[in-house]
Amino acid sequence: MGDYCTEAYAKINIGLDVTGRRDDGYHSVRMVMQTVGLSDTLEFTRTGDDRITVESNVNLGLPEDNLIYKAIDLIRREYGIRDGINVRLTKRIPLSAGLAGGSSDCAASLRAMNSMFRLDIDEETLARYGLSLGADVPYCLLGGTALAEGIGEILTPLPPLPPAGHVKVLLVKPNIGISTKAVYHAFDSVKDPVHPDIDGLVAAIKKNDFAGTCSLLGNILETVSCSMSPAIDDIKESMLELGAVGSLMSGSGPTVFGLFTDSEKARAAYRDFKRSKYSSGTFFTGFTS
Repeated sequence: MGDYCTEAYAKINIGLDVTGRRDDGYHSVRMVMQTVGLSDTLEFTRTGDDRITVESNVNLGLPEDNLIYKAIDLIRREYGIRDGINVRLTKRIPLSAGLAGGSSDCAASLRAMNSMFRLDIDEETLARYGLSLGADVPYCLLGGTALAEGIGEILTPLPPLPPAGHVKVLLVKPNIGISTKAVYHAFDSVKDPVHPDIDGLVAAIKKNDFAGTCSLLGNILETVSCSMSPAIDDIKESMLELGAVGSLMSGSGPTVFGLFTDSEKARAAYRDFKRSKYSSGTFFTGFTS
């Protein structure tokens, strides 16, 4: 056991709209985000040297390109920390899936450094550091149900959706990854996209109207991502046929989630997808706050 151990939770977008493209190349968005129970485990240990090392059960590429490394390096530089840090990452959230796994690992790393070195960094400052590393990181620091605006950094907490005991979430990821950058680049060429009703979605959540929430699920990027991975539409169709009350692609994809209020139907759908070609990318979970 290391000096600090924590979970980094995945998110889904129950609503995602793109409202414009900024001069700095980022897109302005309005999104309703929700944390789910699928998580990575991170174990942090202070070491006697001055290196940052990240060990994982998956190939993360060059260490310095990883958001865990970048988060630790940022805090060390900002606060003059010389200790080495080793991180053992048990990765369960799939890569390039639209579930903010990398951003959540980054947020967990910022919190870990704050706690391990007793830095007393306030939430606003942590969020500012997070935003410098990735647009989804401030939300991953907040968690729960929230409206995200701007490039994702302007956050308004919302009332929680029904807990995991009442709603089951089935995640299914096709056997490919989709580049967020490529999706947004392709989206810029789409004429007259259909915008989801984010205001209506927020209103339904505030009224605790789960049926209304499910009827307003919408992701403006789906059409673009479906052209890159037709499996997205197939999975959505199967989710609804298997009893989901709502289904949508998360983020820029390709993961699709289904929301189930009938536990037996949810378990049967999970078993069905686990027997399919998507077996390695199928996860059964729930909402977290």
